[in-house]
Amino acid sequence: MGKPTGFMEFERVNEGYLPVEQRKKNYQEFVMHLSDAEAKQQGARCMDCGIPFCNNGCPVNNIIPDWNDLVYRGNWKQALEVLHSTNNFPEFTGRICPAPCEAACTLNLNNDAVGIKSIEHAIIDKAGENGWVVPQPAAKKTGKKVAVVGSGPAGLAAAQQLARAGHDVTVFEKNSRVGGLLRYGIPDFKLDKGLIDWRMAQMQAEGVTFRTNTYIGDDADLGKVTNDATTTISPKKLLKEFHAVILAGGAEQPRDLSVPGRELSGVHFALEFLIPQNKEVAGDGRNPIHVDGKHVLVIGGGDTGSDCVGTSNRHGAAAITQIEVMPRAPEQENKALTWPYWPMKLRTSSSHDEGCERDWAIATKEFIGENGKLKAVRAVRVEFKDGKMNEVAGSEFEIKADYVFLAMGFTNPLAKVLDAFGVEKDGRGNVKAGTEGAGCYHTNVKKVFAAGDMRRGQSLVVWAIREGRQAARAVDEFLMGASVLPR
Repeated sequence: MGKPTGFMEFERVNEGYLPVEQRKKNYQEFVMHLSDAEAKQQGARCMDCGIPFCNNGCPVNNIIPDWNDLVYRGNWKQALEVLHSTNNFPEFTGRICPAPCEAACTLNLNNDAVGIKSIEHAIIDKAGENGWVVPQPAAKKTGKKVAVVGSGPAGLAAAQQLARAGHDVTVFEKNSRVGGLLRYGIPDFKLDKGLIDWRMAQMQAEGVTFRTNTYIGDDADLGKVTNDATTTISPKKLLKEFHAVILAGGAEQPRDLSVPGRELSGVHFALEFLIPQNKEVAGDGRNPIHVDGKHVLVIGGGDTGSDCVGTSNRHGAAAITQIEVMPRAPEQENKALTWPYWPMKLRTSSSHDEGCERDWAIATKEFIGENGKLKAVRAVRVEFKDGKMNEVAGSEFEIKADYVFLAMGFTNPLAKVLDAFGVEKDGRGNVKAGTEGAGCYHTNVKKVFAAGDMRRGQSLVVWAIREGRQAARAVDEFLMGASVLPR
C-alpha cells in the first residue's frame, strides 16, 4: 500500500488537458501526465483494503497496489517491472483504457477512486524518457514457427510473448502499417502512433517479423473494410509453413442502419471517416471525407462516436450532433448496487467538451436527400416500457445534416477470413474457442488458435492484450508440451 492515511489526506488529482482551442488545431496528444510529486501523492491514496478488487476489475489483472506503493516510494523502475509483468503495452492502456480497475477500487465506494490509469501513464512515460524499455530476446530458440494474423493489441501481445519464449514469430497485417485498429481506428490525438512504432522496434529486436500489405484468406475483396494488401496468402499455405497460427484480427464488420435513404452520398460508417484521417495524419494521402463548414450527425454514443466528434471538430465542422437510441444514463451511479462492476452512467469525453450537442432516446427513421446527396435526417423520440422500445407519438423531427457517421458498434470479425480457415463460429459470428482448461483458445481446426476481437467480439484494448497473452501461453503449451509464460 501507499501511505496508510493517504486516502484521508489527499484528494484525487486528474491529468490535465491542453485548452480546447489549442488542441483543436492539430491531431497531437493533449493529455498531460502527472508530475512525479503528483504521482507520488496519488499513489499514497491507495488503501490497505485487504482484498484489492482493482486486480480483478482489470482484465489483465495488473498488480495495482504494488506499483502504486512503488511510485509512492519513488521506485519507478521497479514499478515498471511490476507493470510489465502483466501488461505488455501500458503506453496504450494508460492512454485509452476506460479504467474498469478504478470502478472496482475500494475507495470508490464512498470517495473518488485512486487515479490508477494516470499513475500507469506516468510510469510508462517515465520509462520511455529514461530508456528503461529494452528488448528482451529469448536466450534459446525452439525452432518452432508461429504466424499471427492481425497486428492489433491481441496479435502484438501474443507475438511478443511467443518471441520471448523462443519461437520464430511472423505477424501478418493486411494494411500498410502495423497496429490494426489500434493504429487506424483510434485518432492520433488520443494515441500517438509513434508509440506503436516504438514498441514495434522493441519487438523486432526480440525477433518478431512483421509483414504488412499481406492478406490471409482466399478472397481479398472485403467490401468497405480497409484492405491495403498487395499480397494474398491462402490459409492452406500458411498452415503448411507454420507450426501454429493465431487469428487475432479486429471486429471490423460495422453495424449498419437500414432505413430509407441509406444509399445517399454523405452517409458513412465511422471507420470510413476515421481510418483515412489517421492515414492522412501519417502522411499517406488526404482523407476523401472533409467536414469543414458542414453539419455533422453522429449516430451512436460510444467511443467510436466520440472519436468522430473529435475528428469533426478538428476539421472545423459548423455543427456536430451526436444521438443515441438508448435513454440518457444517470449522472451518478448507485455505487452500493454496482460496485465493483463497471457502472452505467453518463460519460462525457474530451471530444464532447470541444463542442457537440448530444441527445438520447432517439431513433433514426429516414435519411433525406436532394439529387442523391444527404440534406437532413428524420428522427423520432422513443421510450422504453417493459423492455421494449416504442416511438413517442407526434415526436418526429428533422436534424440538418450534410454528413452522417454510423458509430453503432461492430457485429463480428470478417466472416471471409474465418470461413477461409474453416473455423467453427459461435452464435454471434465470432470464432468458437474456450478460454479455460486444456485446449483453450484452440479452434476446431488443428494448429489454429484465436484471440481478441475475433474470439470475443468487439471489446477493449486491455481485453485484447489479456487474450493475446493467454493465447500465447496456450500455443506455447501446444508446441512444447508445457509453458513458463504467465497467463
